[in-house]
Amino acid sequence: MPTISIKRDALFEALGRTYADDEFQKICFEFGLELDEVTTEKQMITKEQGDNVKLAADASEEIIYRIDVPANRYDLLCLEGLVQGLLIFQNKKPVPKYEAIKPASGKLQELIVKSDTKLVRPYAVAAILRNIKFTKAIYDSFIDLQDKLHQNICRKRSLVAIGTHDLDTVEGPFFFDAKPPKDIKFIPLNQDKEFDGEGIMQLYANHAQLKQYLPIIKNFPVYPVIYDSNGIVLSLPPIINGNHSKITLHTRNIFIECTATDLTKAKIVLDTLVCMFSIYCESPFTVEYCQVKYPDGKLYLYPELRYREETVRVSKINNLIGTTVNADDAAALLSKMCLESKVVKNGKELKVTVPPLRHDVIHACDIYEDVAIAYGYNKIERKVPPTMTIAQQFPLNKVSDLLREPIAQAGFTEALTFSLCSRDDVSTKLGRKIEEIPAVHVSNPKTLEFQVCRTSLLPGLLKTLAANKKLRLPIKIFEISDVVLKDVKAEVGARNERRICAVNCNKTAGFEIVHGLLDRIMLLLGVEWNPHKTNTGYYLRESNDPAYFPRRCAEVVYNGSVIGKIGVLHPEVLNRFELTNPVSVVEINIEPFV
Repeated sequence: MPTISIKRDALFEALGRTYADDEFQKICFEFGLELDEVTTEKQMITKEQGDNVKLAADASEEIIYRIDVPANRYDLLCLEGLVQGLLIFQNKKPVPKYEAIKPASGKLQELIVKSDTKLVRPYAVAAILRNIKFTKAIYDSFIDLQDKLHQNICRKRSLVAIGTHDLDTVEGPFFFDAKPPKDIKFIPLNQDKEFDGEGIMQLYANHAQLKQYLPIIKNFPVYPVIYDSNGIVLSLPPIINGNHSKITLHTRNIFIECTATDLTKAKIVLDTLVCMFSIYCESPFTVEYCQVKYPDGKLYLYPELRYREETVRVSKINNLIGTTVNADDAAALLSKMCLESKVVKNGKELKVTVPPLRHDVIHACDIYEDVAIAYGYNKIERKVPPTMTIAQQFPLNKVSDLLREPIAQAGFTEALTFSLCSRDDVSTKLGRKIEEIPAVHVSNPKTLEFQVCRTSLLPGLLKTLAANKKLRLPIKIFEISDVVLKDVKAEVGARNERRICAVNCNKTAGFEIVHGLLDRIMLLLGVEWNPHKTNTGYYLRESNDPAYFPRRCAEVVYNGSVIGKIGVLHPEVLNRFELTNPVSVVEINIEPFV
């Protein structure tokens, strides 16, 4: 979960009173947060950059609270949101009403999206904060919230990139376009020299913070760019804003744009940003609409700041949480969590208003959770379940455990390999193309060794053999674990499959060893050999697989369905895994036997 760092004195000033550390920790717990650490800026820098003595020496000794925030509560990622949430929770402040309005002149600022943006970053939303009053602390909090959002819901700017600009320095309408790098020229933020798109990439190639965002657009033929009616570049998302429209403490009107590959998340980010800082506008909690025009001619007004209503039953709240609160008390508890509620249908139901700030509330169960938080988890009475239940092992796990011992008795040693592997492990090294493999890919792998979820247990066992080549032959190892396969019919787009894989490495292939193990497993499972190859029992059927030696591979068929393969590995496969001795393999799916 994200951790925010808040200056204690500024927090207490905003809350209107001071607290002892233990007292504030208790308040955080009651609100569903955790006070993780009480520290100072100097201690934080010393911990993170112990060798940088100068930075630590110049740092402040002011007390800082580090608070853990739930990953889906984007409204609590800054001082303003945290203070507002706590004050409403303590019934010291009413729930604010956010409103998006049109300017008095009636003429909306417009952001025009060009068709070429679909090649790299197709969506954009925008809004304006009018007559805002900045101080140094508010300005720092404004920038820090953008950074927190970039690191969390924006997925390091890959899904959404935020740009904030001094509206008085530019002139609309604004244009969101995609151009070749050579055609984009502007002075980047805090620079004094003009660069083109390629120059920007070189300038920030070694920048401590910005270099991580360059790959997002670097390999595209065009880069996204936002400019005004005079051709002044506002930003090159998701890398850097232009220096011309930078925000200062004297900025009064802010133009906010979010470009994205995910429109839903862009809306959430824009709502969060404008709701948090509209409190400092001349008309608090008021935001000005911007009109976004897409290439197909459709017009949209942002921010949406959409309120919606959900209806929940009081009896279900009590039944699920284990409380006995009445309708009025439940409504009061929800109001403490910024979810204004009123009692309907003779006290049997609540009509709950979900504000634009609470994008984490997507289902009735989220409302039940907020009732439990406001009520207090420690106040919920512990009860013995009203029905008798008897625990039972999951059948698939029970079969897996029962098979491990006899396989070990057959001379095989159990191994436990990684669930993630490289793309080459499940494709190229086994003589296949990655496009043909139903693999689930990791979107941001930290190393080349962990790029996909394994689709077979074989690569992990072969790497285990390669790491133990100095052991005396034969080496016989097995694993009973899950693989992950892409499946469009599954609820999450993928499914697990429990498999047994055993390998025998010796001076000769020893196909009879793994064949004997297969027969033993089937005997234990009560499955008979079927020499007639009908749709009962099991039998072997010749198969061609690039991972196996020609005419030394067979499919294992059970009740008419293929459940796995058995055979002798191809020498090229052995070479790719750095093995020098023949290896025979059997790998089958055991879920059909449960």
